[in-house]
Amino acid sequence: MNLERLLRPKRVAILGGSWVDPIAPQCRNLGFAGEIWRVHPTRPSGPGERYYRSLAELPAVPDCVAVGVSRELTVAAMPELVAAGVGGAVCFASGFAEAPEAGGRELSEALLEAAGDMPFLGPNCYGFINYFDRVGLWPDQIGGEPVDRGVALICQSGAISFTLMSQQRQLPIGYLITIGNQARIQIHHLIRSLLEDGRVSAIGLYVEGVSDLAAFQAAAEAARAKGVPIALIKSGRSAAAAKAAASHTASLSGADRLYDALFRRLGIARCDSLAELVETLKLLHVHGPLATPRVLVTGCSGGDMGMTADLADGLPLDLAPIPEPVKDDLVKVLGTRVALDNPFDFQTFIWFKRERLEAMFRALSAGGYSALGFVVDHPDPDYCDIAHYEVPLRVFVETARAAGQPAAVITSLPEALPKRIRRYCMARGVPPLQGLPEALRALAHAAAIRTAWDDAAPLRLLPGPAEAAPSQSLSEAEAKAELAKAGIAVPRGWHGPAAEAATASAGLAFPLIAKTSSPTILHKTEVGGVRPNLRDEKAVAAAAVALRSLAPNVLVEEMAQDIVAELLLGVSVDRQFGPTLLLGAGGTLTELLREVRPLLFPVSEAQVMAALRSLAVWPLLQGFRGRPVGDVDAAVETVLALARYVEANAANILELEINPLMVRPRGRGALAGDALLRLAR
Repeated sequence: MNLERLLRPKRVAILGGSWVDPIAPQCRNLGFAGEIWRVHPTRPSGPGERYYRSLAELPAVPDCVAVGVSRELTVAAMPELVAAGVGGAVCFASGFAEAPEAGGRELSEALLEAAGDMPFLGPNCYGFINYFDRVGLWPDQIGGEPVDRGVALICQSGAISFTLMSQQRQLPIGYLITIGNQARIQIHHLIRSLLEDGRVSAIGLYVEGVSDLAAFQAAAEAARAKGVPIALIKSGRSAAAAKAAASHTASLSGADRLYDALFRRLGIARCDSLAELVETLKLLHVHGPLATPRVLVTGCSGGDMGMTADLADGLPLDLAPIPEPVKDDLVKVLGTRVALDNPFDFQTFIWFKRERLEAMFRALSAGGYSALGFVVDHPDPDYCDIAHYEVPLRVFVETARAAGQPAAVITSLPEALPKRIRRYCMARGVPPLQGLPEALRALAHAAAIRTAWDDAAPLRLLPGPAEAAPSQSLSEAEAKAELAKAGIAVPRGWHGPAAEAATASAGLAFPLIAKTSSPTILHKTEVGGVRPNLRDEKAVAAAAVALRSLAPNVLVEEMAQDIVAELLLGVSVDRQFGPTLLLGAGGTLTELLREVRPLLFPVSEAQVMAALRSLAVWPLLQGFRGRPVGDVDAAVETVLALARYVEANAANILELEINPLMVRPRGRGALAGDALLRLAR
């Protein structure tokens, strides 16, 4: 979809009255040098504004048209725009697909049909501002200023876009685009178009949902190929999880977890707040993705450095120790009374000694860090002289710049950096990151993007079963037989009529566990369908008699006595994402910890290991407090075997869960303790 004329117009027409009156003066205030024409069927022309009665009267074909009329008139205007050869439109009117009870869905379909192939933003949107080319189809005041290079912001909310426009954090905005209902132009179309503009340094998104995952994925991969990083906020973290089906996997999976996995895989930074988004984009605009997560943060306050250490804990940042050669140089500058840690409190005794500041920052720049951060807050210049705060900051900026060291000035409080100082920092390629929590998260995001880009793992969304496909649940014995064929180890056991269980158990090693076997009883413990710790044939016989009242068949298996840890391994089928593998804490910890890690296909060994390490049960697998080390290799191979099974049978799997996957001591393997499998017939 070619959006060149729409987003970068030379001739603009404004169709409508009071709603779109602000557009022309705001374009002129921005410095737009192109043609601006007003179109209204009845308004009289005056000395300051000429009105054309229709598009047909215009002296030339506009590149884009701002359509500021009612929803019915918006639909009626589309054929005229198409016939005139207009390059695109912005449809401000609401009452379309977002208002289905008021006939909005039908009007939305009519709008699409009337527009033909012509691209348009909206409906129900707030337009766009192109600060590069000084034009804005924006029905309100326009803040900010034109830039030669900057970030592009795409928002599904007009109010959020206005808030971002109003930020006072020195983020250079090149485009601010609202998308409304995305009836024609969707997020992926805009990303593709923005990638064609070399002035765009990074892309920021505020989205409520992604309608076309495959197209979004392709656009994100194109951005990675062009070296343009993406950061976003996706609302909906607190939305109710996907409707629970038969398994723990279904109740724990939730679409938001899948979006998290998608964004991580694509190297997209997911932010939790607008402040975090702005600071992340600011850092990406200046430095791009960081080469590694290895950073150093310094300042002259033990309190600031203590907060830095606390806030960085749990983030994927490597606050690596200062290298010994750098320490030697620092001792020459600072003596031996300063602790050479990271975060690094250099104290205040050299604050007014410029040469020593230069030597210290020069030494730190030789430490091999992907970024240096200098924490310094300024008092309000309306009341205080801030000159002696500026000197160390300027020394830091100029020293890092001369050394070619990526660096950032960081304030604990977002407002504690005057605009003049922010401008100075940005002009010299050292972003002023406002707010310590947001700054640290921005650094972590920038490093994580590079890690994902370097990995460049291919992503494939598998087609799942038909949405209304009838289902067939297998018994545990049947499910385990399927898994065994896929190369997944299951306990030795026997399956058959309850009356024969005691005799059959003679060939197994006690203790045993007996379970009722029926495809209709999925949660056996809830109906008393599990009898563990059977020590002899007599106990098996008694258990079989009790279980026979639930179903005629039983499953008798050997019980593993040396379990190091229990995992949950499952498959969730999402309407958008298709089948997805999930890995989490299993057994009795499943509901207690409620942690799962989605794994998108194709699944690699590195992904599985990263997911395992992130789980609360990982210390158990590592031999917690003298216990045996778990067979991690066998657990990983089980996950990969299940992934291969799912890839081969994606169109038939509705639900699959192994809980628990019993991990035994190293060298002894991992066993599927229980299994649930529901297939599409």
